[in-house]
Amino acid sequence: MSAAFAIPAPSLANERLQDAAAVEALVLRAFGPGRFAKAAERLREGRAPDLALSFVAWDAGCVVGCVQLWRVKVGETPAILLGPIAVEAAARSHGLGAALVERACEAAAEAGHALIVLVGDMPFFAPHGFAPAPGVRMPGPVDQRRVLAKPLTPGADQGLAGLVQAA
Repeated sequence: MSAAFAIPAPSLANERLQDAAAVEALVLRAFGPGRFAKAAERLREGRAPDLALSFVAWDAGCVVGCVQLWRVKVGETPAILLGPIAVEAAARSHGLGAALVERACEAAAEAGHALIVLVGDMPFFAPHGFAPAPGVRMPGPVDQRRVLAKPLTPGADQGLAGLVQAA
């Protein structure tokens, strides 16, 4: 993170059940009600994120960023869905989103997961090891160029194809 944040920089901690309302409010501010029309939202409806892999950024007792990870399958291949990732407007462009993505990917790898998928922008996610996943289909309309994957173990994305489903 850049020095643009007041010292100390936001601290990252695992999301807890009691953080749910603050996280939901932040995601709603970041994405608006249009988020409910997104294909990735179909995979999250009625489910809880994996709290051991999801993180919240705290600054002065307030949630200023979050990333959630969800257990899914791509065809029959176990995977993790990354998203949403949200950062308060005043905290953007200082590396907090990147720090959240990196921490979530590290946690997934440490927990033994082999693969992360998401729908996102290549310019943001490519530096974190994500690449296009042309064989991965989301449950609903999505710009296929935005479907990305990151192998956490060598070759985990080789031949990856199929519909992403809740696991």
